Amino acid sequence: MFKRALAQSQRLAFRSSTAPQFNLAASQRLFSTSQNPMAGKLEGKVCLVTGAGSGIGKGIAQLFAKEGGKVVVGDLNLAAAQATVAGLDNATQHLAVGMDVTKEQVVTETYEAIKKHFGKPIDVVICNAGVQHIDPVDKLSFDNWRKIVSVHLDAAFLCTREALKQMYEQKYGKIIYIGSVHSKLASPLKAPYVSAKHGVLGLCRAVAKEGAKKGVSANVICPGFVLTPLVEKQIPEQAKELGISEQEVVKNIMLKDTVDGEFTTIDDVAQATLFFASHPTNALTGQSMIVSHGWYMQ
Repeated sequence: MFKRALAQSQRLAFRSSTAPQFNLAASQRLFSTSQNPMAGKLEGKVCLVTGAGSGIGKGIAQLFAKEGGKVVVGDLNLAAAQATVAGLDNATQHLAVGMDVTKEQVVTETYEAIKKHFGKPIDVVICNAGVQHIDPVDKLSFDNWRKIVSVHLDAAFLCTREALKQMYEQKYGKIIYIGSVHSKLASPLKAPYVSAKHGVLGLCRAVAKEGAKKGVSANVICPGFVLTPLVEKQIPEQAKELGISEQEVVKNIMLKDTVDGEFTTIDDVAQATLFFASHPTNALTGQSMIVSHGWYMQ
């Protein structure tokens, strides 16, 4: 009896020793951003943020710099980009670039310059540049339609294409698009913006499918109204078009469907972006995160 029990115990021990083992230490290393416990979540990562001369992009650049990223601040206005860089933590390790994200050659050359400057492929790209125009469809000029769609959707494509060329080389990359609640629903007077933001969500999902085998994830942040220069400009424009006061625009249009009547903040969006940019695996890809005080629930 004892011999049979001993033999059974030995067989169980053998099967246990040859089975795949979960390596806790390796798992802990996977979820650590660095061997240095004091390092930031983006330590040493080269991160491009477009439209970062002001507003949401500037807030993202500031947070990424605090988390150890080497931040490339891209903006149509070079002086604004330089001003953002000057205010970042460890300002000398970052780079300001003037770039029109709707121009193919400019985008291509900018990515090449970034790689040359840092001596490595780009790690994280935040497609944030944006503009807005308020008009009903029947009064909307084709030029204004094309401008809005180009800045939001054409630019996202161009920045994505050049990013993938470098990210595929190193089999790693995070692409994050700043979409909008208007990636999910529509509002009057914003047809080109709504159309472009829906398109960004589609682009993200296609990139997530294509990039998966080469270590690249793609996700979208969908903010509600944030008091940036872009939104502040809309308030009087909508008031004029609708024949109501600016206070009514804020209360009855912009914040009407939020759960608490509050604007989303720049830091709210920046923190959500950091979450995607620093996630240790590509389990999160092709996803959209809505940051809107409950304006849109999914």
